[in-house]
Amino acid sequence: MLEHLKEQPADKILSLTTAYRADPRPNKVDLGVGVYKDAEGHTPVMRAVKEAERRLVASQDTKVYTALSGDQVFIDAMVDLVLDGAVARGRVAGIATPGGTGAIRQALELIKLAAPSAKIWVSNPSWPNHASIINYLGMTRQDYRYFDEQTRGLDFDGMIADLKTVAAGDVVLLHGCCHNPTGANPTADQWAVIIETVKAAGAVPLVDIAYQGFGDGLDEDAAATRAVAAAFSECLIAASCSKNFGIYRERTGILMAISGEAAHTGITQGTLNFLNRQNYSFPPDHGARVVGMILTDPALRADWQAELEEVRLGMLGLRKQLADELRRLTNSDRFDFIAHHRGMFSRIGASPAQVEAMRADDAIYMVGDSRMNIAGLNARTIPLLAAAIVKAGA
Repeated sequence: MLEHLKEQPADKILSLTTAYRADPRPNKVDLGVGVYKDAEGHTPVMRAVKEAERRLVASQDTKVYTALSGDQVFIDAMVDLVLDGAVARGRVAGIATPGGTGAIRQALELIKLAAPSAKIWVSNPSWPNHASIINYLGMTRQDYRYFDEQTRGLDFDGMIADLKTVAAGDVVLLHGCCHNPTGANPTADQWAVIIETVKAAGAVPLVDIAYQGFGDGLDEDAAATRAVAAAFSECLIAASCSKNFGIYRERTGILMAISGEAAHTGITQGTLNFLNRQNYSFPPDHGARVVGMILTDPALRADWQAELEEVRLGMLGLRKQLADELRRLTNSDRFDFIAHHRGMFSRIGASPAQVEAMRADDAIYMVGDSRMNIAGLNARTIPLLAAAIVKAGA
């Protein structure tokens, strides 16, 4: 049996990390993998997470299975964090999942059960795992235009033109905030047009919100997701706690499925529970318990929000510093888009050859499509990166 297996393509981002670690040059800069790093290049455990874990260890007296759907305190708290009453709670079914990736996988599994012929529309570009999971499940995928390679901003006209061709019953995957990999995001007015267009097509939105709190603030980053949820009778939302709680390895996420009527929620919830049972029985619990404790304890939540705001403002500061340095070196404003992007990532529009030149000549490691992790920078490395970008002719 196993001799018939074929070698699978290597994950480009993880391969980049391996190459970075093997590089002996002292001034190397890692802008590849999508984790937050502080100025020392460390991914710290947040203060509120440490305190919640301390309390959890002291108080937890069993490791028995939780419910198929996961911890209800976590689910209720996350529904409130993401939706904040945008739709009636009785219309929302939810399950804890192994990270945001697990939520996306379960959302697609749900779609296969409910509408097996639905086409999944994905932004071009998007997080690579979106297309990978869709393809693996044997579902039909179609790209819609999203990024303007010239302006390094949103190709709004192209996006709307493509979304107007979506068929009724199709599913449109939208990034709720902090678009990965580009960093370019619609304005509130543009979101209104996107919602109107998708709704007119008779499609169902699937929102992936993995970076709430990393862009313009917790509520500001959730505004588009809430508007989408409020506008549609049915909506799927995949949310991750990896970034905004810094609990990457705990694999903590949630899938919310909003039904048109509260009377349908029970069947939807039962189906979500069924999917959890088929895939891994019970979802991971430690991270979910920690998040639930933080979001329901006023002091822990205040400390978490304060530290998250420090992280957000730090990344905005790095964006401005890089844009200012590139303006100084080029005597032009063509890189100002970096300061306008939001989230951990920006796609700078360099060619694969230019990206390779930066790696070979200056030990700058970024993904081949020129996606870079802003959180991988600090005051020392910003001038190195800016000089490499200019030298490569990006």
